Amino acid sequence: MSDATAPAASGSPDTRALGRELVDTFGKGWAKGDVPLLMSVFHDDAVFIETPFSDPRKGREAILLYWRDVPVHQAEVTFTSGEIFAAGPWFSAEYKVSFRRRRTGEWVEARGAMFCEMSGGRISELRMYWHRWAGGREG
Repeated sequence: MSDATAPAASGSPDTRALGRELVDTFGKGWAKGDVPLLMSVFHDDAVFIETPFSDPRKGREAILLYWRDVPVHQAEVTFTSGEIFAAGPWFSAEYKVSFRRRRTGEWVEARGAMFCEMSGGRISELRMYWHRWAGGREG
């Protein structure tokens, strides 16, 4: 997703580096259906907001309730993310996820952005903005 002509990401190198590590771990967990790996990026008191119109899920157990069924419904998942932009304890990145629905075999692609706040080296708040396209295209 990154473009060689795009301006360099802002923010401290430490925030960018940690943000990159957290996004990569989150994406790897999602792609592999490894919910414990995905959950490892969240602080114990984290807040997860799936879309701007979703109710916040507060705490690891509430966040786990959202993510635990994802591997049951999604197969052949790929996750990629773009440049990390950082400011203070916040970082953001664009992402793309593609998967096949297990029930129907339909391909789905979602593209969006994630906005994260960190505390203690983990994500304390994750807000996602995304749009999904489902159209049966070949993977």
